[in-house]
Amino acid sequence: MVCIAAFIILALVGVFVAFLSIFRPDIGRKYWTVFKKAWGCVGKKVRLQKCETNFKDDVKNSMLSRIVLRHPRWVAPLGTAIEVGSVLIVVITVWSLVESVKALLAIWVFGTCNVSIPESCALGAEICGIDSVEPRNPVEWTGRWFSEWGEIFANIPDRFHSWEAEDYLVEPYSFATPYQEGKPLALDIFDPGCLVCIQSYRNQKSDSFFDRYNTVLMVYPIQLPDGGYKFNNSDLIARYIHAANLLDADDYASRILDQIFTGSNSDGISFQSVLQNSSADEAEKLLQSWLKDFGAKANLIKQISEAAHSERVDEIMNEIKNVVEDRIHAKGIPTLIYDGKKHNGLYK
Repeated sequence: MVCIAAFIILALVGVFVAFLSIFRPDIGRKYWTVFKKAWGCVGKKVRLQKCETNFKDDVKNSMLSRIVLRHPRWVAPLGTAIEVGSVLIVVITVWSLVESVKALLAIWVFGTCNVSIPESCALGAEICGIDSVEPRNPVEWTGRWFSEWGEIFANIPDRFHSWEAEDYLVEPYSFATPYQEGKPLALDIFDPGCLVCIQSYRNQKSDSFFDRYNTVLMVYPIQLPDGGYKFNNSDLIARYIHAANLLDADDYASRILDQIFTGSNSDGISFQSVLQNSSADEAEKLLQSWLKDFGAKANLIKQISEAAHSERVDEIMNEIKNVVEDRIHAKGIPTLIYDGKKHNGLYK
């Protein structure tokens, strides 16, 4: 292990030595001699051959040479420490390589390097993550680590899959803008409380995305492992949108969403923030006031309110949850499906 650990260290140090050798060629020559010995020893270890050189002893002797003269009794325990340290260096290096490969595969498949807690990945797409349950002990942590590998490999075929928006629609649904014959279909999955979703929606509007595609709005409030919701009142908003769709109430569903993502109150605070910081009763009153502003009569508002809390809406929300998590395999939202591809995260 000493020779492998030394090779790892020398490989990392090589970048700096290469720079120094420009000014001090003698340093480069000495380093290259030692590096070749380490590489030769590692090569034999990989082939399960015995290392013929005394490179291991050379390394240990060079590190302990001064200790021998001053503290002879320290030689044995320090030699053991070098062996243990070498094992740790090799293990950490191998672990780092495995984790790097796993992260890269996860980004390629899911758009995030962390399968269980997508938002913690700074390298992937900007998303509101659909988080998994945190492990409570080493056994659960180990199980999750292997299950993440399983998810990655199981979903690699998704990268080569032709994604068609119509295959994942849950009725009833609404469009971001009035449907126009001849335009391609797109599916936009979002959470009304997600900050990334609001920016993605605004980007889509400014880029005329909704004018180029018949975009179906699929409301998916992210549910936490404990059964609650990630964003306050997201489930209530989703219920009102589904209820409006059930009653075929003009374009109220899309207008509610547009109000949340683009509107603000008299104090200049976005309605998304207002709803998240409101109680359920306050949020419901605000939604009903919007319906009234849109032109809905009192009787229709009452019907939408009743439908929002009905078993039929419960069924719609469960069906959407199944589509998003089990069929589309989304690890975060917004998720867009258009032009035969699935797009993870913020629309830029």
